[in-house]
Amino acid sequence: MTIILDWVPMEAVSRIGLCTVYVCLCHGVTDSEIRDAATAGCEEMSELTMRTGCGSSCGSCIETASGLLNEVHGRGAQDALEAAPLALPIIAEAA
Repeated sequence: MTIILDWVPMEAVSRIGLCTVYVCLCHGVTDSEIRDAATAGCEEMSELTMRTGCGSSCGSCIETASGLLNEVHGRGAQDALEAAPLALPIIAEAA
């Protein structure tokens, strides 16, 4: 049984492995899977999408997933903005 104290920040709980945080609900991709992929050499969102499917459906996880990739690789917020874009042709055609 795991007891999580309510005063512990959620991101800290996730980082030390006390719980699973799903980043991509469409494909069931967790924060630890994204960190593992980044540690294994995945640097861009497009590569993460190919490896895990993360970001390929609704796209609502792209910002968080990109942030995790950038966190693992030590990139700042500006780098995150440059690395995050992922072409989603459906969105471009919807307007």
